[in-house]
Amino acid sequence: MSAAGGGPLAGAGAGVLALVRDGGLAGRWRLDAPASQVDFRVRHFWHAITVRGWFEQIDGEGTVGPDGTVTGQLVIAAASLNTKNKQRDKHLRSADFFDASQHPRVVVTVGQAALGADGRLTGAGTLEAAGVTQPLTFTADVAEASAEAVTLRAEVAVDRSRFGMTWSPLRMAAMQATGVVTARFTRETGGNP
Repeated sequence: MSAAGGGPLAGAGAGVLALVRDGGLAGRWRLDAPASQVDFRVRHFWHAITVRGWFEQIDGEGTVGPDGTVTGQLVIAAASLNTKNKQRDKHLRSADFFDASQHPRVVVTVGQAALGADGRLTGAGTLEAAGVTQPLTFTADVAEASAEAVTLRAEVAVDRSRFGMTWSPLRMAAMQATGVVTARFTRETGGNP
């Protein structure tokens, strides 16, 4: 699975580069869940429509080293998915898809990430869903950066068949799903290493 963002917002990339160079981002960070969102979309009915949804419960944390390297984790409650269709949501929580009763969490673990000269964060880690863990690479845009808050945005293409989510009568639903993550992190008090 891989991801690509859509380009940093004006000035955010340059600002974060200065903060990294000065060590201003080093420390521990906590996800600001009310200011963050994980959305998803899948083409359906032979690409005629797009099913869209989001997860209502997310949590996470991250650490920025003195050299600007990043590690972290985003934890999503699988049962919190919402597409505004109760019957579809129940099916998506079932063993055909997320199997939320047996695997209640979807977890993105960032093992290593670093800020490039363009001000974008490139990283690698894993995505765990429905009891299956697969490698994940991504590029995140920096939407906001200060010494106290950082907002990242990434779009990730996921082949759902790699997680055993293959249900699709008559092949009407695409195997590729897209996740869009907007994650705002705030510095933990006393979070400098």
